[in-house]
Amino acid sequence: MYRIGIGYDIHKLIEGRDLIIGGIKITHEKGLLGHSDADVLIHALIDAMLGALALDDIGTLFPDTDPKYKNIDSTILLKHVFELVKQHGYKIVNIDSNIIAQAPKMMPYIPKMKEILCKILNVSADDMSIKAKTKEKLDAVGQNLAIEANAVVMLEKI
Repeated sequence: MYRIGIGYDIHKLIEGRDLIIGGIKITHEKGLLGHSDADVLIHALIDAMLGALALDDIGTLFPDTDPKYKNIDSTILLKHVFELVKQHGYKIVNIDSNIIAQAPKMMPYIPKMKEILCKILNVSADDMSIKAKTKEKLDAVGQNLAIEANAVVMLEKI
């Protein structure tokens, strides 16, 4: 049996924060505003996995009102959710994702993101796609006010 989940996240860009996406620090003059490290890609992946399992979303599981999640590394949250996937008797078949940012350019960072995320999620690089997109200078993302990500995850019953 297969299950599919979709995830989405967006965070505002601000000064004074590191830009963390896909579990790595990216060189940029601004970072993402959030209770955790605001890693939009990992948050989209988490919501996709939770959706595939028909569980609550990331905000319910890791509320921004809980101080234990303040500035937490999102890879820790991802590991926890992957444990839920395994506890429910599933494995990840494949992942397709997009990072949407006008700047900085994401392509140079994607190989390292894939390396980190594949290791955490126990998938091969052939089973994970991370693509970089812009908004052609349209909307908040296109005007360098935010970065967003989306992801689709397919799970298979073990």
